[in-house]
Amino acid sequence: MTQSAHEPRERWLSLIGIGEDGALSPTARALIEDATLIVGGARHLSLIGPTTAKQMQWPSPLTAAMDDILARRGEPTVVLATGDPFFYGVGELIARHVAPAEIVCLPSPSAFALAASRLCWSQQDCALLSLHGRAFERITPHLQPGRRLLMLSWDGTTPSRVAAHLSQLGFGDSRLHVLENLGGPRELIRSARAAEFSLADVGPLNTLAIELKSSPGTRVIPLTPGLPDDWFEHDGQITKRDIRAVTLAALAPRKGELLWDIGAGSGSIGIEWMLADPANSAIAVECDSARAARIARNALTLGVPGLDIVAARAPEGLAGLSPPDAIFIGGGADARLLDAAWDALPQGRLVVNAVTLQTQSLLAQAFAARGGELTHIQIARARPVGRFHALDPAMPVLQWRVVKP
Repeated sequence: MTQSAHEPRERWLSLIGIGEDGALSPTARALIEDATLIVGGARHLSLIGPTTAKQMQWPSPLTAAMDDILARRGEPTVVLATGDPFFYGVGELIARHVAPAEIVCLPSPSAFALAASRLCWSQQDCALLSLHGRAFERITPHLQPGRRLLMLSWDGTTPSRVAAHLSQLGFGDSRLHVLENLGGPRELIRSARAAEFSLADVGPLNTLAIELKSSPGTRVIPLTPGLPDDWFEHDGQITKRDIRAVTLAALAPRKGELLWDIGAGSGSIGIEWMLADPANSAIAVECDSARAARIARNALTLGVPGLDIVAARAPEGLAGLSPPDAIFIGGGADARLLDAAWDALPQGRLVVNAVTLQTQSLLAQAFAARGGELTHIQIARARPVGRFHALDPAMPVLQWRVVKP
C-alpha cells in the first residue's frame, strides 16, 4: 500500500523556501516546530527566530553538512533556503543524497519571480542565470541585442562588474536594474545604463535585470556554428570557419553531452560545441603548451570558461578522461589514435578531418572497416586577379563521420 505524501516520518526532510520578509505558511511553521534539526544560512535562521530544535548554519562547502543531515534520517529535519530551493538553490544538492519520497518541499517565490513581477517582465521571455559561485564570463554567450536577462548576483560588486563587461563588449547602452532585498522591508530597486553605472553601496543580496542594447558594429556571438576565424587567437592551427560549421553539424551536439576535441589547436571546435548549449562540456586535448594556454584564453573570451584543457599527447593523454558522447580529431591522426578513439567511445559520434594524403588514406580504410560517411569538402573564396576575381580553392578536407552504436 502506498503511503500518503503527507506522512511526516516517511517524508522526514522538509525543504522550506523563505522570503526576505520571513513569512511562513501554517504548514511550514508546523514543520519547523516539529523539527529536531534546522539547517540554513545565518539570515534564514534569524528570520524564523528561536526554536526548540538544534540549529546549524551551512558550512563551507555546503556538502560538509550532508553527513549531519543524513544522520537524522527518519527524524523531522528542516532545511531552509531562499525562495525556491529547486531554482539555483540547495534542492539539487539535497536530492543527490535523499530520495524524493523522503522530501517535502514548500517553495516561496524565487528571486527571478520577484524581479520579473517588479519590472512586469514575462519570465519565459528572459534568460535566467546565476553568477553565484559560477564563472563571471558565462554571461557572454547570452549577450544578444533586445534580450532580457535575470541574474542572481554573487555579491554587491556583481552589478558594477557586469556593467563594465557590457560596456567593454559594446553593450554600454544596456539598462541595468539592481533589485536588492526583494520581498522584504529593505527592498530597493535602482536603474542605470551600463556605460554610466555608478551605483554605490549595493547590498550583497541582489538580483540583476538587464535590457540588452548593442552599439553599431558590436560583436554578437551568433546562434549558429561557424564563428569568424579572427575571433579566435590562433597560430594557424585552427579548423577554418566553413569547415568548422560542417564539422559541428556532423558532431551534432545535444544538450548535456561531452566532447573530446583531440589535437584541439585553438580550441574552436570544443568552444563552439559548448556554445551550442550551456549544459554541454568539452575536453580539449592539446600537447603543445603554448596552444593549450591559447585555448584557455579563447574559452574565457567567448564565454565558456568551463572548457577542460588537457595538455598531453594523444592517445596517451586520453587515459582516465570522462567517457565522451562524441569525439573530434582534427589535429592529425594515425592508426593508433583512430583505434584508441574508437575504443574510448562508449557509443556516439566520431568525426575526423584529414588534409594530408596519408591521413586521408587512413580514413578510407576506417570507412571500409567501420562504415559511416566519407565526405570530400572543398571550399574556394574569391580573390582579385587584376581587374577581375577568381575562386582560390583552399586545401580540400576529407571528413569521416561514423556513429558507434
